[in-house]
Amino acid sequence: MLNPGSGHAAGGLLVDGDTLCSAMSPIHSVLLDLDGTLIDSRPGIAASTLAALRSLGHTPDDTLDVTAFIGPPLQDMLRVLLQAHGDDRVDDAVAAYRQHYGDTGLFDCALYPGIRDALQAMHDAGLRIYLATSKREMFARRILEHLGLASYFRAIHGSVPSGALDHKPELLAHILAERNIAAPDSLMVGDRRHDVAGAHAVRMRSLGVLWGYGSRDELEAAGADRLVENPADLAGTVLAMLRR
Repeated sequence: MLNPGSGHAAGGLLVDGDTLCSAMSPIHSVLLDLDGTLIDSRPGIAASTLAALRSLGHTPDDTLDVTAFIGPPLQDMLRVLLQAHGDDRVDDAVAAYRQHYGDTGLFDCALYPGIRDALQAMHDAGLRIYLATSKREMFARRILEHLGLASYFRAIHGSVPSGALDHKPELLAHILAERNIAAPDSLMVGDRRHDVAGAHAVRMRSLGVLWGYGSRDELEAAGADRLVENPADLAGTVLAMLRR
């Protein structure tokens, strides 16, 4: 007979306690957006957007508000802004933006108050934490390392040069497959309708945050499964949704 805790005989196979526990209990994962969810990145994005437009010979207003454009793929934002100038050089604008953003813009951001504590609480609760952002993966990694947050994440996922993961449905599908995550045991957290739509496209539940760039109306219209108003309530809400 096996000693308690050393293992169990199951169908003639020896299964240790940890393996049996893992087989019986789902592994819960939370996928987090970056801009507008963990950090306020608006200053750096605005500065790099202005630099990109000026590099193409335009004279945008210094007070240009890019808030409504934060969240969707970069190409979508620049395409709309260029249309106002009768310009269709999206690829050139993207290259100029990324040059400026990689040099200086990415560090012009601030962690939302309470987010570090929320990450710690989710980590302590045993959740597997992943980043899922439309931002270039290399930029996202540098930001998280700069803020001292990278160690909370099992993996950092973002867009790639091929453009294959620019949109949230494709990005989330890639993460679920790459990390062997079961959609019913996971949750997508973000501040824009694109996060909600992406989650639902891969049969994940979604949690909308109200301190970012999307409004309550936007998130409700997109069908967010639940909303959270304050970063102090983020970890508790995530755990409650995943453990129901």
